[in-house]
Parts: sequence; C-alpha cells; structure tokens
Amino acid sequence: MQPWHTRTRERVIDFGKFLTVERHTIELPDGRVIDDWPWLVMPDYVNVVAITPDDRFLCFRQTKYAVDGTSLAVVGGYLEPGEAPLAAAQRELREETGCVADEWIDLGCYAVDANRGAGTAYPFLARQAHRVGDIIADDLEQQELLLLNRDQIEQALRRGDFKVMPWALAVALALQRLG
Repeated sequence: MQPWHTRTRERVIDFGKFLTVERHTIELPDGRVIDDWPWLVMPDYVNVVAITPDDRFLCFRQTKYAVDGTSLAVVGGYLEPGEAPLAAAQRELREETGCVADEWIDLGCYAVDANRGAGTAYPFLARQAHRVGDIIADDLEQQELLLLNRDQIEQALRRGDFKVMPWALAVALALQRLG
C-alpha cells in the first residue's frame, strides 16, 4: 500500500499553540487529487493510568467543556515543545497528583484522528505511584482526586464513566496490560 502525498498546505486559522486548522491538497496513490482536505494541528499529549503501591488507581472526577456533566479522568496533558512523551507523563503525574512512580510502562502511540490529524496520544501505565509533594495543577476545571480499586475502575469503564475516548482507551489498555 502506498501512502497519501501532501502536495500543498495552507494555514486557514491559527489559534496559537492549541489549534491550527490547515487546508491541504493531497494526492491519493491512484493519482486522484483532493484540493480541500481539512487538517487539524494540535499538540501531542500523554495520559497516565497511575496505580499506588496498595493497588489503587489514581483518577479524577471532573468537568470538561465538551462533556455533559462530570466524567472520570486519568492524569494527562500536552507535551511541551521538544519534550519526550515519558518526560511529559512523569511531569503531568507530579503536577496533577503530587506523585511520582517507580515503574513506567509505555502503552503505545496513537493517531488521534487518522484522517484529520489532531495530534498523537501517548498512554502510559505508572506503577508504585506515591506522593512526594503538593499538587501543582493549573487546570481550569474543578476536579476531585479519587483512589479506586481494580473492581471499581473496571465497573466505571464498563458504565462509561470515562466519557472522553483517550481516557477510556488508556484505562482499557492499562487493565489489559495488567492481565
């Protein structure tokens, strides 16, 4: 199989570091050309499923602008320019929970939208997470830190309590990895 080829790209809207909309002209492997292909440029991000030494999962109950009501969430955030995904995951865990973890498991690298861009997601499993300091979060949303056991997080995942796809994916991948 041959990849698609980008012939041109034009910036249509620039909202700064969080979102740019581009218009691409692309050529398909069979030679057809599409002139108005929308493309979203967004920062790559990490999600972290953190587990304490007593096997409890750190997560949040919080609100998000695009979510109706509250949702359960895992630790996460955008990579800083030039930052490696693991370093971002470690930074986000420390900032959002005041914790560090002794063991880090990379759960993959995923395109957010296969046809429109929107960045890359890097989920991680952090084991032996323990508190070393205060929370240093600057999130705009209200959130409550929770500790759930394995049964509780599995039930929450089945019920759809993680209402944002990357969070649900990270939890599912972590649970699958744990066996």
